[in-house]
Parts: sequence; C-alpha cells; structure tokens
Amino acid sequence: VQLVESGGGSVQAGGSLRLSCIASGYTQSNRCMGWFRQAAGKEREGVAVIDRDEVTRYSGSVQGRLTISRGNDKNTLYLQMDRLEPDDTAMYYCAADRAHCSDRLWQRTELYTFWGQGTQVTVS
Repeated sequence: VQLVESGGGSVQAGGSLRLSCIASGYTQSNRCMGWFRQAAGKEREGVAVIDRDEVTRYSGSVQGRLTISRGNDKNTLYLQMDRLEPDDTAMYYCAADRAHCSDRLWQRTELYTFWGQGTQVTVS
C-alpha cells in the first residue's frame, strides 16, 4: 500500500486548507486511516482517524476545527482544516492499517503499518 499526501501550504491564522491522501496498491483491507502531524523538534502526534464504518476520533486540540473524511471508494482520505492556528504548523502524514481504529490507543504511531511522505502545513 502506498500513501501520497497533497494539499499542504502556507496560510494565515484563521484560514483553511484541505489535505488529501490517495492510497494505492492492495487497499481493500485498509480499515483504519488517519492523519498525524509532527512539528519541528516534537514527536509525531495523532490528529484524527476514521474507520471504514466512518467512526471518527479526534485529538482534543483540533476537535471542532479539523474534519476527517474518506471518499466513497474508501481509499481517499481528506482532512478539512478550518480556523487554522500557528500551533497547527507541522508536517502532516497520512497513515493506514488493516486493523480497525483502536478506541483508546489510536494515537500510537506504532499501530499503523503504512505511512505517506508527508505534506507541510505552515500557519502564520
């Protein structure tokens, strides 16, 4: 499975961006897909995940501002980012795994087998 992100860029605080992630290869078994981010000098952290049945989970810092969704084919992942803040500045990574999203541990990076190369988001 290959994951390719796009849609990053530079915006002013309060602005919006929409990230996309396209999965290719053997994608039929991708159950959990999600977005993680890593700011300079910090560890990678979970932003939001979505299961094939559309159940979503969000980090508390982004709840209400960022919205995760999957395309109808289940192989495209989106992150609609509204009311962006400077603290949202980071490299954003798409991740996927064959297991369902963990209810309590979904932010653990080691649970995800497949990762994209990342797309940079800068908020000033």
